[in-house]
Amino acid sequence: MRSGLGFALGAYLMWGFFPIYWKLLEHVPAMQILAHRMVWSLGFVALILGVRNRWAWVRELTPRALLTYLAASLFLAFNWGMYIWAVNAGYIVETALGYFINPLFNVVIGAIWLGERPRRVQWMAIGLAALGVVYLAVIYGQVPLIALSLASSFAIYGLIKKKAHQGAIEGVALESALLFLPALAFLVFWEWKGQGHLLTGSLSTQLLLIGGGAATMMPLLFFAAAVRRLSLTVIGVMQYIGPTIQFLIGVFIFHEPLTLTRLVGFLFIWAGLLVFTAEGLFQTRRTRRRRILPPGTP
Repeated sequence: MRSGLGFALGAYLMWGFFPIYWKLLEHVPAMQILAHRMVWSLGFVALILGVRNRWAWVRELTPRALLTYLAASLFLAFNWGMYIWAVNAGYIVETALGYFINPLFNVVIGAIWLGERPRRVQWMAIGLAALGVVYLAVIYGQVPLIALSLASSFAIYGLIKKKAHQGAIEGVALESALLFLPALAFLVFWEWKGQGHLLTGSLSTQLLLIGGGAATMMPLLFFAAAVRRLSLTVIGVMQYIGPTIQFLIGVFIFHEPLTLTRLVGFLFIWAGLLVFTAEGLFQTRRTRRRRILPPGTP
C-alpha cells in the first residue's frame, strides 16, 4: 500500500509539473516538440522492454489490434499536441480544467458507447460541470475549447484502450511505434529545411527534446506500478493532484489571468467533481460494508 501511494504520488507530481518542462521549450514549434516526444518515447520504452526481454507480445499482434492501437495513437497524438501548444501559448489553467473534467467525460462516453448506466448523483455531477461550461461560454464569452478538446480526446483514447489487450508499457510502445515513422519524417524534413532545433539548437534544447521521451514514459511507468498496488478508489481521488498543480502553476508562476467571472465557472465544474468523487467514495464504502456484514444487517 505504501509503495503504491509513493508510485501514484510520483506519477501525479510529474504530470503536475509538466507545464514547466514544456515551457522551457516554448521557442520550439509545438509540432516539432510533439514529433520529438513521439520519437524519443519509443526509444525510451524500447530500451525498457529490451532490458526486461518483453518482446513476445509482438508476435501475437493481429491486424485488428494494430488498427485499434492506430486509432488510439491518433487520439493520443492530438491530445499531446493540443496540450503542448496550449501550455506554450499561455493556457495552462485551461489545460488543467480539461483534466479536471476528464473523469466526467469518461462517465458520459461509458453511457453512450458502452451502455453503462450512471447513477443519479453522477448525472447531477455532470450537470453541474456542464452548467459551468455553459456559464463560461455565455457569461465569460468564451467556450473552454482547449479544456473540452483535451478531456474528450483523452476520454475517447481511454475508450479505445478499453478494447485493447496489451499491457500498459507494451501498449504505449505500440502506439509510439505506429507514430514513429511519420514523426521521424517530419523531423528530418525540418532539419533539412534548416528549421529544426535538434542539430542547431543549444545543448539545453537538445537535452530537453531528447528527454521528452523519458519525461513522457516515467509517470506512465509509475502509474502502472501504482494501479497494481492500489484500489481504483484511491487512484480516482489522487488523479486530481496533477491538474491542481498545473492550475496553481498557471496562476501563480506564469500569472495567467483568473478573473472572478471565470472563477465562478470553474467553481461549478469543481462542485461537480466534488459531488462525483464523494458519491464514488460512498458507493465504494457501501459495497465493502455489504461484503463484510452478514445478509440482513441494516
